[in-house]
Amino acid sequence: MISVDAALAALFDLVSPLEIEEIALIDAAGRTLAQPVKAQRDQPPFAASAMDGYAFRNDDAVTGATLAVIGEAAAGHRFDGTVQSGQAARIFTGAPLPDGADRVVIQEDVIRDGDIIVLSDNLDAGHHVRPAAGDFKTGDVLTAPRRLTASDIALLASMNIPRVPVTRRPTVAIVATGDELVQPGETPNADQIIASNSYGLHALMTQIGARPRMLPIAQDTNASLETVLGLASDADLIVTIGGASVGDHDLVGDVAQSMGLDRSFYKVAMRPGKPLMAGRIGSSTLIGLPGNPVSAMVCGHVFLTPVIHRMLGHPARPVARQSAPLTHDIPKNADREHYMRGHLTTAGITVSPRQDSSLLTILSDANVLVIRPPNDPAQSAGASVDYIPLPA
Repeated sequence: MISVDAALAALFDLVSPLEIEEIALIDAAGRTLAQPVKAQRDQPPFAASAMDGYAFRNDDAVTGATLAVIGEAAAGHRFDGTVQSGQAARIFTGAPLPDGADRVVIQEDVIRDGDIIVLSDNLDAGHHVRPAAGDFKTGDVLTAPRRLTASDIALLASMNIPRVPVTRRPTVAIVATGDELVQPGETPNADQIIASNSYGLHALMTQIGARPRMLPIAQDTNASLETVLGLASDADLIVTIGGASVGDHDLVGDVAQSMGLDRSFYKVAMRPGKPLMAGRIGSSTLIGLPGNPVSAMVCGHVFLTPVIHRMLGHPARPVARQSAPLTHDIPKNADREHYMRGHLTTAGITVSPRQDSSLLTILSDANVLVIRPPNDPAQSAGASVDYIPLPA
């Protein structure tokens, strides 16, 4: 049995960043930028007005000054003349500043009569001009790797970049195992339950940028497992759920090894999630998760998330930990690292008193996993504890 850190290190050794592909910017939201990209133009490409008003020379910014309006500039429609002393051009937000002008007075601070404006006595000190390249300039870089947000997409569009290099999304084959399982919507027998882990992990894999594929439930026979694992042979990552322990009906390890699995490790000193297995099978990485619903989902957050991030080109590192105070006392921990379901508010973290690995309601209500080190002593209210945030 190995530690969580050792298991993560072994998993990172089993995977590497996938190849790069170029896609249209419109399709890039949520994808991982694989290489830095450079702005193709300045933004703004010209000095522009930040307000609706009048463009004029700053030397004329005197209360009561009278200026002749000689033209108009709007967004997309430049005024081609030159503003001289004693002159102004009507201007609207986003329009290029005319030659000769270096200041904009907002329309509320003038009195206009025909083609004449008079600067009022409450003239403010602002120039209301956005300088050329004030946001970014040609050649400025958006760094990689990074998962592209809506704000990043807007920035790339403004940089005049229509296509972006991204890391290919890993394909993840999800294999639930067990005679006791049926799909949601089916009618289970009296001794069966609904498959839930595979759906939760499918959602998690989608959320973090992979391409999950749900395979048929594998029954507790060698033939069924061989068939379903064969369907997964083209995946970058195969995730099996259940059947990885040592019971008479836990066949995943033996069947996978008969199909060529080069096992890296088996069993991790953690709660929940001890019967975890990983290795290489053909061209795929295989991770065998425990079958208890909470165990599988916790292992998804602790192990699958950083593995997928690594395959997407991000650094090989665990999910980032944060800390917060406890709202109540908690007892000492046993000899395995414990990932406890808890809820974080502005008051601190409340750890659920029920931590059984079958209780999905507790996991659904949780927004953090509190991490207790092995043999951690009892902690009092107000003590700081580490946690992993659970995605909303």
